Amino acid sequence: MTPILTLTLNPALDLATQTAEVIPGPKLRCTAPRVDPGGGGINVARAIRILGGTARALVALGGTTGQRLAQALKAEGIAHTSIAAPGETRESFAVTETNSGQQFRFVLPGAEWARVDIDHLLEMTRQTVPEGAFVVMSGSQPPGVPARFAAAVQAALPQGARLVLDTSGPALHAVVDQPIPGLALLRMDDAEAEELAGRRFADRRDAADFAAGLVARGVAQRVIVARGAEGSVLADGAGRLFGAAPRVEVVSAVGAGDTFVGALVLALARGEPRDCALAQGVAAAAAACITPATELCHAEDVVRLLTQVNVETL
Repeated sequence: MTPILTLTLNPALDLATQTAEVIPGPKLRCTAPRVDPGGGGINVARAIRILGGTARALVALGGTTGQRLAQALKAEGIAHTSIAAPGETRESFAVTETNSGQQFRFVLPGAEWARVDIDHLLEMTRQTVPEGAFVVMSGSQPPGVPARFAAAVQAALPQGARLVLDTSGPALHAVVDQPIPGLALLRMDDAEAEELAGRRFADRRDAADFAAGLVARGVAQRVIVARGAEGSVLADGAGRLFGAAPRVEVVSAVGAGDTFVGALVLALARGEPRDCALAQGVAAAAAACITPATELCHAEDVVRLLTQVNVETL
């Protein structure tokens, strides 16, 4: 199997709890928190482990919270390489209101990065990534990291390594405005794609047209647009596909996108064709939606839901 590495610049120690009602003023008595290592690339690595694969997580960690996060990674059996990060690793906090089922998510910022921190991370990437590997860069970028950072990561990769990018905001705009030569895969959600397009998509075919246009412009060799509960479209040089998502009752959508990426990349690393990889990603994302808080997916749910995923050519 092709090696997989994930890169997380702005990880978080994820805390999740429940309370009857979220209201201002009184103390809100909560349940004992669930604690998980979080951040885009970390979640991708966690999903890959759940699905029977192996990925090494390259993680920028700082302070005592960073030490706790490293311990949580070890406890989950995630092989990781710690990269020194400035300041204190951030925390995130999710509260589920049991009376309504609504979830409130509080995300703290990461510490400011300096040029020396960026150079150190790039050097560690050069030393760690083997030739031909999949490298998944997912999640937010901390303050001080330039929007074009993904281009520097691509330039640091060894021969044959393939960069998979799942990002948003200025970093996503930077990739679309100034394409990164050789970018293997770019994923975004429907709202992000519509913002880039400057219009609403009428349907999945409209989204697929947009994704195919990015491929034609050389933004990435393969572009995926996630359409929430509907499914995901994929466009590349071989054409356009749509993977219809199975209907599930959503408990928490936290980590669904990262779980999609983990399942998709694992399938590609195992040599499966792109339609099967897309189906795996769609099924895994749906499975993540039926678990609470930051639990991601269960392998048996992915297997069951996979039979309900239909992939069609658009």
